[in-house]
Order: sequence, then structure tokens, then C-alpha cells
Amino acid sequence: MIDTLSSILLSTAYLPPIEYFSFLINSDKQIIEKYETYKKQTYRNRCYILGSNGKLALTIPIKKPEGNHTKTNEIIISYSEDWQQIHWKSIESSYNSSPFFLFYKEELKNLYQKKYKYLLDHNNNFLKLIFDFLYIEITPGLTSEFIKNPKNILDLRNSISPKNSSQEKNYKKYSQVFANKHGFIPNLSIIDLLFNTGPEAIDYLTNFLNKNL
Repeated sequence: MIDTLSSILLSTAYLPPIEYFSFLINSDKQIIEKYETYKKQTYRNRCYILGSNGKLALTIPIKKPEGNHTKTNEIIISYSEDWQQIHWKSIESSYNSSPFFLFYKEELKNLYQKKYKYLLDHNNNFLKLIFDFLYIEITPGLTSEFIKNPKNILDLRNSISPKNSSQEKNYKKYSQVFANKHGFIPNLSIIDLLFNTGPEAIDYLTNFLNKNL
């Protein structure tokens, strides 16, 4: 068994993966990076769910006012297309038959009807809702400046990434709606775990690091 981690530093993330949430609930202090130069093709503006056709990426379209030098806190969400409806319909069709979807459905759906200007605000509000679903009291802080190599803190800003193979981790299986068709798909968005396991999600997250650290 591991001891609770002291402090962790994470990137912002849209409906983050299971690994991300496990670090959050198994640490004493959580800090989210605000001033890094924004990195594309990460969990910062995308999440992964499991649909009838397999693993599906949901990506929030963004604008970078300063081009490739734009900081995370300056990233603006684009509403030139109705991506909110697309994301919600994808979630609904993927999880409508899951055991706990109806329990969480309305509150999550309501967030998809709000239009946040900045990606960071959007992600933080979705994060707060997931904390409520898990019945845990966590309020991550935000960085006050960018520190390239922080000391006395576990830096996870880039290590939790879609590019890192989830197959290398020791993920415990749980029931998934389309497992009979696609097999078990590990480390999807936290909503996959919630919709499929409900109150048992917190135990899964608590024990996750014991198997992977």
C-alpha cells in the first residue's frame, strides 16, 4: 500500500482519464497548471469514451490568441460548431444503457448547455461536478507562475497523456457497456467508470495507485 502523495502538479483536462483522477484523490495537495504554453493533442481539451464502435475521442475546438505561444489560461473555446450537442449526444448514445447513467445524467447535461469563454474555466467546472458525483471535497489550486522544474512536488503535467500506452499499466477490469464487443478498454474518461460502477468508482480510484506505483 502506498502512502498518500503529498503534492501533485497536473495539467488542466477535459473529463480526465481514470489515472488523472486517481492521483487527485490520493494526494494531499493538488495544483493545476495555468501558465504553461498550451500543448495540443493532450487531455487538455479532449477525453475518451467507449461507444458502440469502440474508443471515441471527444475534442473541444479551441482558439489560440497568441498562436503557438498561447498560455493555457488564454485558450478560448470555439463555438463555430455545435460541439456541445455532439459531445452530449455521443455520451448519451454510448452510456444510456449503463447502470448509473440516469443517476448522473441531468447534472452533466446541464453543463453542456453553458458556454464558457475559456477552456480552463470549462474544465474546472466539469471537474467540480465530478468531485460532487464522487462525494469528495477537493479544491485544486492554480499555479501563480510557470515553473519549469518544480521541487518537492510530483510533476504530472505531461506524463498523463494519450501518447502513453495504457496497456503498460495494471488496470483492474470493471464492467463496460460494450466490453462484449470490444473487450475491456482501460483508462477512459472518469465518466466511463462512474456510469458503469457508480458508488464503487471511489474504491477503484483509491486502489488504482497501489497497483501502478
